[in-house]
Amino acid sequence: MNRLKDKVAVITGGAGSIGKATAKLFLAHGAKVMLVDLKEEDLKKATAELNSDKVAYIVADVTQSADAEKYAAATVSKFGKIDVFFNNAGIEGVVKPLTEYPEEIFDKVFAVNVKGVWFGNKAVYPQMNDGGSIIISSSVAGLEGTANTLAYTASKHAVIGIMKVSALEFAARKIRVNTVNPSPVDNRMMRSLEEGFAPGHAKEAKDNLEKTIPLGRYAQPEEIASLVLFLASDDSKFITGTFNRVDGGMGA
Repeated sequence: MNRLKDKVAVITGGAGSIGKATAKLFLAHGAKVMLVDLKEEDLKKATAELNSDKVAYIVADVTQSADAEKYAAATVSKFGKIDVFFNNAGIEGVVKPLTEYPEEIFDKVFAVNVKGVWFGNKAVYPQMNDGGSIIISSSVAGLEGTANTLAYTASKHAVIGIMKVSALEFAARKIRVNTVNPSPVDNRMMRSLEEGFAPGHAKEAKDNLEKTIPLGRYAQPEEIASLVLFLASDDSKFITGTFNRVDGGMGA
């Protein structure tokens, strides 16, 4: 249980279900963790749940370049370095046909899911130790199309492009960059999407979505965290520039 012994990790979207599950696993494997999110009350709650003197938090808006610089600098100030960056913050937008998709929602999704990823990599890279690891949250929606989810699907395709460029540009310092591409995860985001797909019939929407997954269920946040841990650790030291499904067989 020491795959990240003496490592320092930054997790954006740190108060969300996947962020918290990953932080818990990182802490169990010896890391120190800086959680980044938009609301201090959510960060306080997450930190209390994790109950460790090796976790800290900072409030930041990932859509702002200055805030990305702030959380990178705060991590180095608090823990002395950065070895792992889980560039995880993201939002789902709304469920609407392409011809009806609200421009302001499209812009908001891209600000968080795309600019937020870019700003994060841009700010963390100069502060990161050589040989570090960056893991970006994409989705199965970044590999295939899903009707009525224009902004989310397009944004999750876009971050794969950011990952590939980053992997090439950061390789000289042996910094690895990869994405994780989950199937639907049993969390708040999917509750929102289920209601969007079938207003008033979210349970039916969930049942229908689970039928598209060969293993017959949504992923749990801890199952995504396990893949992130592997990519964060030295076990993956020759893996970079890849997308990595954790999808119950959806890609088969």
